[in-house]
Amino acid sequence: MLIMLGLGLVPAGAAAALAVALVSLAAAAWWTVGRAPLRAQGVGGSRYRTGSSSAATWPRTGGSTGRHGPGRCRSGSAATASRPACCPCSGNAVRDHGKLSFTWFGPVPRVMIPDPDLVREIFNKFDQFGKPKMIRVGKLIATGVVSYEGEKWAKHRRILNPAFHHEKIKRMLPVFANCCTEMVTRWENSISLEAASEIDVWPEFRNLTGDVISRTAFGSSYQEGRRIFQLQEELAQYLTEALQKLFITGYWYLPTKNNRRMREIDREVRKILLEIIGNKERAIKYGENSNDDMLGLLVESNTKQPELGMSMETTSVLLTWTLIVLSMHPEWQERAREEVLHHFGRTRMPDYDSLSHLKIVTMILYEVLRLYPPVVLLNRRTFKETELGGIKYPADMNLILPILFIHHDPEIWGKDASEFNPGRFADGISNASKNHDVSFFPFGWDPRICIGQSFALLEAKMALSMILQRFSFELSPSYIHAPYIVLTLRPQHGAQIKLKKI
Repeated sequence: MLIMLGLGLVPAGAAAALAVALVSLAAAAWWTVGRAPLRAQGVGGSRYRTGSSSAATWPRTGGSTGRHGPGRCRSGSAATASRPACCPCSGNAVRDHGKLSFTWFGPVPRVMIPDPDLVREIFNKFDQFGKPKMIRVGKLIATGVVSYEGEKWAKHRRILNPAFHHEKIKRMLPVFANCCTEMVTRWENSISLEAASEIDVWPEFRNLTGDVISRTAFGSSYQEGRRIFQLQEELAQYLTEALQKLFITGYWYLPTKNNRRMREIDREVRKILLEIIGNKERAIKYGENSNDDMLGLLVESNTKQPELGMSMETTSVLLTWTLIVLSMHPEWQERAREEVLHHFGRTRMPDYDSLSHLKIVTMILYEVLRLYPPVVLLNRRTFKETELGGIKYPADMNLILPILFIHHDPEIWGKDASEFNPGRFADGISNASKNHDVSFFPFGWDPRICIGQSFALLEAKMALSMILQRFSFELSPSYIHAPYIVLTLRPQHGAQIKLKKI
């Protein structure tokens, strides 16, 4: 195979080798020219090596051999569940070069910003810091308002805001309740009255949250919505594998099995969405009420460019880690149950106002989000040469906001930073840590804070309350504690819990 390069034809292998050489030269040039000012200012980091990447050390999806596969926490035991989960991007860099340091994502250097005050500055100065330029493969999964900037982001955020207003979410509560009822009823029917039964709650919660979002977002088209989420889950697995190899120049263009399948999934998701949107547009045209689901609101607000950006991951991983951690801390499980029974008894359906007043349950959810944030880091880049914390960064410098690292920093949270202690949130988020208002940001921060956080937390409170009303639970001996990343932080080997009716 020949590739045109300049005015001549060059064999594909030679072209690839030349591309690798050019990338390496560019990285080496940055190392010599761009790194020197940072080093002089006290920013350390590893030397770039051709064909290597910090991304290559990230946790991989499935298939790892033994009890301690790549990126897994080496506990192998539930006893250490509240220690820091695996932090793929920062551990080695901090150990070798200090908190303020850079790592490599292929040939691209990224500086870690571990200071919450500087994180707040980055969030607030949108004229200086923004989303990084998205790699091509990333566009398959991170599209919509989450990837937009400037006026385009502001426009789409305004469109989405009404769908997530608290009154709109309040009207979704019956959907939450019905989906949760179906799940706990299925559990009750599968468990004997006397003995405890083992259930892997990770796929259960994925199904629950997928069902909730499909029904609230797509309305009568919820079955097609569930298919979209199933495809996105498969795509996330392939994408995480691809991230291990993106430092290979041109990898995305190689006709590998994974690359072909990712493109097939992308085409199928787009086809399903276009069909759903087309049906909704026709229904609205013929007088159907468009306020019954989020899709109708979005289509009516933006009929020329209807879009839907949604994720069920946050709630499913939050609920999973919550049951795992409460299984290890039965005293907090009992305190949460006492609060739930005080408000709802054993049979009353949780209502919106009472869910909003669950203090112990809220403290527990916040602490789980601190220890196991669904997204372990955020990325930003400089639009121009910028000074931050006394360091001058060149334009287009990628910055890492390490959520997981900051959430576990003893200098911020105290000596028990790695321990499960919901009591730290007894006086609210602002008083939970040492004088930092951006030390806890599992949903991001203003003004780009996750628009669906209220949706996710309300769903989690509803599900947890209904579980606590009916069951006590503990970890199964088969559970292996191994947090790993497939876009979100999840349990690699499932979450086997022993449930008992109460």
